[in-house]
Amino acid sequence: MRKTFRVLFSFLLVLASLGVYISNKLMFLKKKADEEILTRETEAGHLIPDEYEALPKREVTIPSSFGYQLKAVLVEPHDTNRYIIIAHGVTQSKTNSVKYMNLFLNRGYNAVIYDHRRHGESGGKTTSYGYYEKFDLKSVVDWLREEKGADLFLGIHGESMGAATLLLYAGMLEDGADFYVADCPFSDFSEQLAYRIKEEVKLLPPRLLLPVASLFLRIRDKYSLNDVSPISVIENINNPILFIHSRKDDFILPSMTEALFEQKKGPKKLYMAENGHHAQSYSQNRQEYEKVLDEFLEEHVFAADQDAEDIVLET
Repeated sequence: MRKTFRVLFSFLLVLASLGVYISNKLMFLKKKADEEILTRETEAGHLIPDEYEALPKREVTIPSSFGYQLKAVLVEPHDTNRYIIIAHGVTQSKTNSVKYMNLFLNRGYNAVIYDHRRHGESGGKTTSYGYYEKFDLKSVVDWLREEKGADLFLGIHGESMGAATLLLYAGMLEDGADFYVADCPFSDFSEQLAYRIKEEVKLLPPRLLLPVASLFLRIRDKYSLNDVSPISVIENINNPILFIHSRKDDFILPSMTEALFEQKKGPKKLYMAENGHHAQSYSQNRQEYEKVLDEFLEEHVFAADQDAEDIVLET
């Protein structure tokens, strides 16, 4: 009996140790330094410091519903009601969003770039891969609508975790933007984590680690892996989505975006970039990326907006 108890106790101790280790890795994933991101984006030509500094903009602080502050920059070079919100990926910051912001500034939009919780200058103690981040995105959207009025015409662009976040936000029956651009999202965090475990932790099977990770996330951060599943809510999103992924992405597999595209009802467009790995679709395919974005806006956003105006005029 004592031997059985010792074996059971040892087994539970190992599981608990694994749970703490994995949940620590997820909740407190090491972030890239702001200086590193700035240097990378500047050297790649995505951010030209003098041009960025010359933009009419102001730093703003947006309260999260969880009690911390979200740091954002409101950039307004145009006299327009068209705005884009940019959501960056995990380990990044709003500096990484400047290249996508510039795409939309060049198309006549104003923009908001912001730091996710526990990233950049924003508060928040943990990273949740879209679970809490989707509510923060709602806070940003609500703040902008209150600031700019009811006639705001809004798009949201997200990269990687930011793309998953905007899908989770829209899918929780918000659909609070007129269109979305989801660049290299995962479709389901459990599947994504299982894939990464299989690739990086070859000694232990995902089917053992995932339930332990989910249990400890539930205990420590009040959500489970199953709560972070864009594909489970994609059918709730009615407004247009442009899905983007690189065919060579081996961090988040392109099949995840293809699955999301298949499940999405209503207006949608899919662009599978030929070059670049994870989150490199724009960097490695700039002309094609811009061409697809323009086609999407023309076919699914502006056309729908014009149709709505025509209906109003007819009535």
